[in-house]
Amino acid sequence: MASLHDEHAHVITTAPGNAGIGRESELLRFNINDPKIVADYAADEGFDLVVIGPEAPLVEGVADAVRAAGVPVFGPNRAAAAIEGSKTFAKEVMNRANVPTGGAQLVSTVEETAEVLDRFGAPYVVKADGLASGKGVLVTNDRDAALGHAAQWLSAGRVLVEEFLDGQEVSLFVFSDGETVRALPPAQDFKRLGDGDAGPNTGGMGAYTPVPFLAERYGDERAFARAVVDEVAQPVIDELRANGTPFVGLLYCGLIVTDAGIRVIEFNARFGDPETQAVLQRLGQPLSELLLASATGRLAEQPAELAFRDDSAVTVVLASEGYPEAPKAGRALTGLADAEELEGVKIFHAATADTGSGLTATGGRVLNVVGVGADLAEARERAYSGLELIGLEGGQFRRDIAERAAVAQARARS
Repeated sequence: MASLHDEHAHVITTAPGNAGIGRESELLRFNINDPKIVADYAADEGFDLVVIGPEAPLVEGVADAVRAAGVPVFGPNRAAAAIEGSKTFAKEVMNRANVPTGGAQLVSTVEETAEVLDRFGAPYVVKADGLASGKGVLVTNDRDAALGHAAQWLSAGRVLVEEFLDGQEVSLFVFSDGETVRALPPAQDFKRLGDGDAGPNTGGMGAYTPVPFLAERYGDERAFARAVVDEVAQPVIDELRANGTPFVGLLYCGLIVTDAGIRVIEFNARFGDPETQAVLQRLGQPLSELLLASATGRLAEQPAELAFRDDSAVTVVLASEGYPEAPKAGRALTGLADAEELEGVKIFHAATADTGSGLTATGGRVLNVVGVGADLAEARERAYSGLELIGLEGGQFRRDIAERAAVAQARARS
C-alpha cells in the first residue's frame, strides 16, 4: 500500500506539493510553516485528518494550532518535535529514558570543539544541533575537516560532537498516538552522494527493504523491530508523555547495530526520505487507518504487529547536477511516462514542476524511482531500468543502491 492515493478512498489536498502529487490531489499555495494559516484552512474546510510531512512546520508548531482548531492531525506538537529540531534535546530524552546511544557533548566554540574531538578520537562525528535537511552531519577521519564543519555550523547555532559508533546503520519508523507504538519494516539508506559511499553527505540517495543482515543477527526483521520498540521507541514515547509532551505521529529511529547491540544515532519527527518510498511498498494494510488511529489515540486497536508484504523494494534517487552544494534547477525531465509503464516501477516526485509544456526539475533531489520485486535483485533491476528511461541533463544517481544486500539476500536463500 504505497500511498493514500492508492487506496482510492480519499479526497486529498496538498500544500505546496509538486508536479507528481498534483496528478493525485488538489494543490494549494500558502505558507505551510504558518500555524494560523494552516489551522484556519483545515477547520474552515472541515478536513477529517491533516498529515504534516516536513519537519519545519512541526518545529514551528503547526500541529499545535491544527489540534487546537479541533482537527485530527498526524504529527507531533512543537515541544515533541524538538526531538528532531534539537540534537541536544534528543540526547537528553534518551538519557532520561535509558535508551542506548553514543556519548556526545554540545560545543559553542571552535576551541571547545577541538578539545572534545581529541577526547573522543577519530573517526570524528560533528552534527549541527538544529534542522539541517540531512546535511549537518559530518563523519570523518580528518580533524581539520571536522573543525571546519563545526565552524560552519557554529555560525548558525550550536554543534554536537559525538562518539563514533561502529556498525551497520538501519532505519525503523514507528507510529505513535502518544502512548502506543506500532513499527513498520526496517530499511537501510545511503547518505553519501557517490558509489561506494564517496562524496558529501546528502538528504539520502537511495534505500531498500528488507535488510538481510538483520535476519542473520536477529532471526528475522520482526524480531529486530520488536527489539527496537522495546529498547528505544517505547521508552522514548513514554518519557515524552511523562514530561507533558506526548509524541503523536511518526518517530523515525536512526539506528546503528553494533557488536554491543542497538544504538540510536538520531530521531526524526516525520517520515524519512528516501526510506519511506521503499518501506510503504511493503505495508500490507491501509496507511490511512494507521494515520487516523495515531491522530485520534486509537493505535492500540491496530494489530500489535502490522501486516508486511514479502516483497522487496529499492528506491534510487535522481538528483540534479551540482547537488548537494549548488543544484542546477529548471532543466527538463523526460521519459517518466515510459518508466512508469514498466512492471514493478513507481515514481515519486520530490522537486518537480509542470511548466505546461513539460516537467522540470526545481531542486536537488528530483525523483525517487522505486522498484518492487520478489527479491532485492529483481527490485534493483526494475528501479534501474526505470531510471535508464528518464532524462535529466546532468542528472546523477548512485548505481550501487542495495547491491551488496541483494547478493547477501540471494546467498541466504540458496
